[in-house]
Amino acid sequence: MTIIEDLKGKIIVSSQAMPDEPFYDEKCMMAMIQSVVNGGAGGLRVAGARDTRNAKKFGLPVIGLTKPDKLPENWKSVVYITPTLKEVHELIEANADIIAFDGTQRPRPNCTLKDIINEIHNFKKLAMADISTFEEGINAEKLGADIISTTLAGYTDESGEASDTPDFELLEKLVKTVKKPIILEGRIWTPDDVKKGFELGAHCVVIGSAITRPQLIVKRFLGA
Repeated sequence: MTIIEDLKGKIIVSSQAMPDEPFYDEKCMMAMIQSVVNGGAGGLRVAGARDTRNAKKFGLPVIGLTKPDKLPENWKSVVYITPTLKEVHELIEANADIIAFDGTQRPRPNCTLKDIINEIHNFKKLAMADISTFEEGINAEKLGADIISTTLAGYTDESGEASDTPDFELLEKLVKTVKKPIILEGRIWTPDDVKKGFELGAHCVVIGSAITRPQLIVKRFLGA
């Protein structure tokens, strides 16, 4: 069974923290990953070579990516998820099963989107395009991405403002048009969100903040 087949119908948990957050500490992140694995996660999505190497110890498919230590002020306008071949190589060396990258059509430093995908394939890894619009999903498939995810929907200038709910409309359009597996990711807060995602044809679902970002969970309760 291939990794992509193994992930079908599973929940992947995104276990990430920024360097200025308490959970970024290596021991804390390992404890977080162990906790979500104990809870039944079918895969892990982590940021950086350190956490990618550590996540591989748990025997689940690992999606690796990179992010800057601090997001730029114009983060909606620029590529910051695994932006260059340098970051791709870091994740390859860390033995990520799947490498996630910004799959938008925005310019990136020193390389093209096609270069990113080709280099991932050169090392026999799977390429996961994080996109924000339907057109970007079509383009990512055309360029050879193995998996397409709605990760950036609502988080780029091209996709407008994010709502409080997952972008089910984008998911549905991609599932009906694109032949590659589509992952639902972004603003998934309830079991009903997960259920609807699978009903609309998501290959698998990535949940992050609702499980692994306590500060955001607290803020949602306070806002209520």
